[in-house]
Amino acid sequence: MRYVLFKTHQTSGCPIKREELTGIITKNYRQPALPTLVIDEARDRLAATFGFEMRELQRTRAPSTRFGRASKPQLNAETKSYVLVNQLDLEDKEAAPLSGFSFVVISLIHLAGGKSYEEDLWHQLKQLGLKENDENHPVLGNNKQALELLVQQRYMLKEKLTGPEGHVVMYELAERALDEAISGKLKDYISQEE
Repeated sequence: MRYVLFKTHQTSGCPIKREELTGIITKNYRQPALPTLVIDEARDRLAATFGFEMRELQRTRAPSTRFGRASKPQLNAETKSYVLVNQLDLEDKEAAPLSGFSFVVISLIHLAGGKSYEEDLWHQLKQLGLKENDENHPVLGNNKQALELLVQQRYMLKEKLTGPEGHVVMYELAERALDEAISGKLKDYISQEE
């Protein structure tokens, strides 16, 4: 439990790989079923003690190359990872701007069919006043780094493709954005606005 809490804080909410947790659990003990037992117990205690759901994310598919040929193949090696999701209704005023930014970016990619070229995404964000090269945004700081954080947190996949125009970057919704809790809220909000 302690490792999951500290790791989540240190990595700004980035998912923790199951392999990493299994390595820590089996460091001193070699029982095959032990990691599953310990992870299940940690899930129960995190929920009861801190109000966090330790949600399992599983990559259901490898990134597609529909828009072009991928410049480097990506293997589907990281099948399972975990994130902590706060189940308490607390308003975090410090996280609100990044949550809003995340919601907008995920919504734009969702409305584009689940995939968007980087150039198209920045064109849409520019209409909202967010410029790609702005490193001193009053709330987000470096806009490119804020977008990269969404990739690290597994809301999006970032793929470099080679197409007729040369090298391009494409963003695709990842398992965390496709999680039913987030995608359900997103679809509800979009249907209200239409």
